[in-house]
Amino acid sequence: MVDFPSKARVVIIGGGVVGASSLYHLAKKGWSDCVLLEKNELTAGSTWHAAGNVPTFSTSWSIMNMQRYSTELYARLGDEVDYPMNYHVTGSIRLAHTAERMQEFERAASMGRYQGMDIEILTPEETKERYPFLETHDMAGALYDPHDGDIDPAQLTQALAKGARDMGAKIIRFCPATGVTQHDDGSWTVHTDKGDIDCDNVVNAAGYYAQRVGEWFKPFGGRTVPMMVMSHQYLLSEEIPEIEAYTKETGKKLPLLRDVDVSYYLRQEKHGFNLGPYEPNCRAHWETEDDPMPEDFSFQLWQNDLDRIEDIMMDAMERVPSLATSGISRVINGPIPYAPDGLPLLGPMPGVKNAFEACVFTFGIAQGGGAGKVLAEWIVDGQTEWDMWAVDPRRYTDYTDHDYCVQKGKEVYGNEYAMHFPHHEWPAGRDKKIGAVHNKVKELGGVMGAYNGWERANWFAQDGDDTSEDATHTWGRSGPWQQRIKEECEAVRDGVGVLDLPGFSRFNLTGEGAAEFLRGMVTGGLPKVGRLNLVYFSDDRGRILTEMSCIRHGEDHFTMITAGAAQWHDFEILKNALPTGLSLTDHTTEFGTMIVTGPKSRDLLASLSDADLSLGWLTHQAATVAGKPAFLARVSFAGELGWEVHCANDDQSAIYAAILEAGAKPFGMYALNSLRIEKGYRAWKGDLSTDYSLLEGGLERFVKLDKPQDFPGKAAIQSEKQQGVKKRFVTLIVEAGDADAPYMSCIWKDGEIIGETTSGDWGYRVNASVALGTVRADLAVPGTKLEVEIYGQKCAAVVQEDQPLWDPENERLRA
Repeated sequence: MVDFPSKARVVIIGGGVVGASSLYHLAKKGWSDCVLLEKNELTAGSTWHAAGNVPTFSTSWSIMNMQRYSTELYARLGDEVDYPMNYHVTGSIRLAHTAERMQEFERAASMGRYQGMDIEILTPEETKERYPFLETHDMAGALYDPHDGDIDPAQLTQALAKGARDMGAKIIRFCPATGVTQHDDGSWTVHTDKGDIDCDNVVNAAGYYAQRVGEWFKPFGGRTVPMMVMSHQYLLSEEIPEIEAYTKETGKKLPLLRDVDVSYYLRQEKHGFNLGPYEPNCRAHWETEDDPMPEDFSFQLWQNDLDRIEDIMMDAMERVPSLATSGISRVINGPIPYAPDGLPLLGPMPGVKNAFEACVFTFGIAQGGGAGKVLAEWIVDGQTEWDMWAVDPRRYTDYTDHDYCVQKGKEVYGNEYAMHFPHHEWPAGRDKKIGAVHNKVKELGGVMGAYNGWERANWFAQDGDDTSEDATHTWGRSGPWQQRIKEECEAVRDGVGVLDLPGFSRFNLTGEGAAEFLRGMVTGGLPKVGRLNLVYFSDDRGRILTEMSCIRHGEDHFTMITAGAAQWHDFEILKNALPTGLSLTDHTTEFGTMIVTGPKSRDLLASLSDADLSLGWLTHQAATVAGKPAFLARVSFAGELGWEVHCANDDQSAIYAAILEAGAKPFGMYALNSLRIEKGYRAWKGDLSTDYSLLEGGLERFVKLDKPQDFPGKAAIQSEKQQGVKKRFVTLIVEAGDADAPYMSCIWKDGEIIGETTSGDWGYRVNASVALGTVRADLAVPGTKLEVEIYGQKCAAVVQEDQPLWDPENERLRA
């Protein structure tokens, strides 16, 4: 090929809607010297057979942002690139059968209003007016989204491709990529059947082939892409005279209908219907050796399998009787990729420099526009406008084996529209990572939750407590766990509790110059030798990238401890900036951690340990506990006198048994969350995220603008401080009803949304519902009366003093 490019800034592998959108958005940001490779024709994968629905609805803030942006882009794209588009904004109706579903709708509607969308909550009668063919006798209500609709996936992809080409980007069809090679400077060569392309960055946008493409990156630090492939069927009905008459009379299509409690969508297609079920008895493909993925499945489908969706079809016909008057004209049964949580992989490729993922999109048409924007920001700017941790590939670590991915993918598909209740844990794919005392914790009544694959006790049940999955299907705080959490918090308040915390991420940093390296990375100061403190990392905009505990053993010897979920994310922050000569190693799986905390914790440890327990707060030491070597850090996320006890896995059983025998009460993650929120301690990717600057997050005391090191974000923080902070972090006492404020609940003042919560819970020591959040700076004044919207109910709230609600002077911590 005469015009085959030999060089590019970015090579994108995969020509579906997400790949095309990524190319388009890179070109929009001025990076036009980029190339997209497609092994067949554009849209040959999941895109060509996609139904093309474009919802904005989500209970995830970042996904809603991404989908909202898609709708805004698609509305203008045809004119912008001069390409014909079939984009129908019909609005959509989501049906609710239960009060719990209506609460979910109220939460989503509130989030949508904050993002500028006029989502409505409808009564059954109002729903019938919007959709006259609907049976509503057993409905609780509905959610109406006026921005929802459908688009032709092929036209959308071609429009994005045309826009990218018009700006100078290149698309090479019928050109399979065959492998990649990374060079010492971090650049790449992408190999193809038609020649090699040298580039700075590579994007895996290969859809359901993403795992196969991902294997090419393993020699350069990559891992197996966590995904599987589901068979999804939708049916096209024959034309229905009743629907044709409605369209001619009104001049519009029916709203897209979703019966989320039954699990299907129903959309007007011409003068008939498109019915798409998500059935519990679902089917995975290419999951076993006797069903291998073919080399090329372009523009192919599977045979239909209507038996497994028959019940849902019958329910849809009862809900919309017009559907029953027609036959089926066509069945589409094609592959859709699924990540273990049903959300895409979008962002930096774990472990691999200058490589990115934009793949495993279950709802690629709805999310494609926003995905291209986010991916282009990652590549060009190194950061994204919205915090996108929900889709960051680094949210998974080394537990996502094939069995896990298949189990979770089928679970997500079969529960596609399920409500994600705050005390509910999904049962599939469990026990992938267990700590050294896992069996003992369960024997004590531990009701487990998964945290980055690690099993931790959420609460401890007693005989007779209902630990069934059904018991957790509530948005409220009350349930069999409530009394137990209260007892666990009181034990920590009045005596001593112990929490087993496997999977605490821990990294060792050593080498001459390690301290100076850290000073140039963190916003504040480092602890002295023998001490520890919190350090914060900012991005270039002064936003909160992460928080770590920094333990200093020697002048240039540190242990950095961070959240379990942050393991790969935070390791890369340090690794990607690490100078030659320094050593950074990950020891997460080698050690166990126990939090021993409460006013009697010193007495308990004194009976078991040779440690100097008179050492002050934020100190650390090596010691023996129950005759075993351990490392004690005097710190407590619970806000009481306490220590973290770190030890080798082989020694933890003996230490844990001794601590229990000495009188400590086991407590779980739910109690810890209650205890930490009373102290105003922040949780990562809730209260601490790139949606907020360090100043907005109330972390100014962890910022040293007068130090000589030019840490990332320093100039932005200086500028923000000079201009004035627009939002401020606050603690609220809320007159909540049965439920506490979830993440991203709207905060109101005089009928206007002026902020949002970042977390909320019941505080059992202060006996109140507590919310953390950010509000307009002029309202962050103690005593200011506000309202917090919790599942549709506006609850009175009052801004508190800028100090912990519990033990504001930290006297108990320092005791």
